[in-house]
Amino acid sequence: MFKAAVYTARRRELRSHFKNGLLLFPGNVEIPVNYQANAFPFRQDSSFLYYWGLDEPSLFAIIDLDLGREIIFGDDRTLDDEIWMGPSTSLSERAAGAGVTESEPVASLDGYLASALCARRPIRFLPQYLADAKLLLQRHLGIAPATLNQYASEEFIRAVVAQRLIKSEAEVAEIESALEVSSAMYATALRLVRPDLIEQELVGAIEGTVLRAGSRTSFPTILSVRGETLHNHCHTNRMRAGDLLLVDSGAESTRHYASDITRTFPVSGRFEPRQKEIYEVVLAAQLKAIELMRPGIPFRDIHFAAAAVIAEGLTALGLMRGNPGEAVAAGAHALFFPHGLGHALGLDVHDMEGLGEKFVGYDEEFTRSDQFGLAYLRFARRLQPGHILTVEPGIYFIPSLISTWKKEQKHSSFIDYAVVERYCGFGGIRIEDDVLLTPDGHRVLGPAIPKTVLEIEATIGK
Repeated sequence: MFKAAVYTARRRELRSHFKNGLLLFPGNVEIPVNYQANAFPFRQDSSFLYYWGLDEPSLFAIIDLDLGREIIFGDDRTLDDEIWMGPSTSLSERAAGAGVTESEPVASLDGYLASALCARRPIRFLPQYLADAKLLLQRHLGIAPATLNQYASEEFIRAVVAQRLIKSEAEVAEIESALEVSSAMYATALRLVRPDLIEQELVGAIEGTVLRAGSRTSFPTILSVRGETLHNHCHTNRMRAGDLLLVDSGAESTRHYASDITRTFPVSGRFEPRQKEIYEVVLAAQLKAIELMRPGIPFRDIHFAAAAVIAEGLTALGLMRGNPGEAVAAGAHALFFPHGLGHALGLDVHDMEGLGEKFVGYDEEFTRSDQFGLAYLRFARRLQPGHILTVEPGIYFIPSLISTWKKEQKHSSFIDYAVVERYCGFGGIRIEDDVLLTPDGHRVLGPAIPKTVLEIEATIGK
């Protein structure tokens, strides 16, 4: 946990957005794998962590704006619990660590909420993503799980998003801590990668690096020679000489802040000429995007700038034709770059996505496009100091997408399908870094991880 004053200040800021009622925070519960006592590794809800700090299951918290109370509801361990899990300090002591002076057993939550409902006081909550949380709120509030999130408070969502999007120095330090682990992960991958290795062997090695650091992965590791599948979690392929290996991975700090880094490198240690050509286009797009990042610039504009670099590069290589700017406006580049440039990063690897991307990455000025590719842009709004975003352009050769577009002759004035088909089987290339917006520009966070062709080829296998 941070110091108690951090959580006290966060809750004070949150309270300033409301005049009355209750703000309800359900913490997460343990989720069974196949029976109750065999649970998945526990992960606390990120908004609960942000405002209350307590990283343990089966807690609720309330901010009562009318009565000026902040209460954490939970149960102390019984003797039976201590036999299996060891001793623990009392809930009141743990709550004090978050600057909270009131704690009550979970059983008293029913009465507290029932009293508020009888008095017709507003009870605001955020969207819920766990079935268990939805069932608990059904019991407490009488709202069916299927419709619960329709009653989530937009006012509450917007207040939380506005606060969590701007990272403090302490939060930046947490993400940099996670990036130290990411750096070790990629050092391991670059050292061990070689032909005839099964992908899972390398996944085990880099995730072992995470465990040795006392960390955990911030999302399931993507590691594949079939990098054209954007979120490829299959790790059964045997790496062959001439393959490109795409690795998209991240770690959590001890306070659960995430890192998210992608690198693509040649299994055999040297890029083949065609691989190098495509890689240099992706790298140029990423460097251009990072160069443009500064407060006041819409991230959507930076996405377009990266897309333009990709279209220009692919036109020079003969895969695209015509005017690159017109190709991007039409969405033709999305055959190769079918996703958004990046996303917010923080306590969630896709920060606050559970609250709704329309609140996190969009606002009154920017609405989501329905154009293929651009529709997947998770963050479009103007950048502000304290934002942390990933910057991750890519070029992919997806056989089914190429086949479908060719059959429809989609954007044929911009795409040379005869040339493109020669790249089927190429795979995919993505390059990703985590970038902080500063008052006068930006800073790429974390240790430098090999990224240029020369850096990768000089490091791989060493």
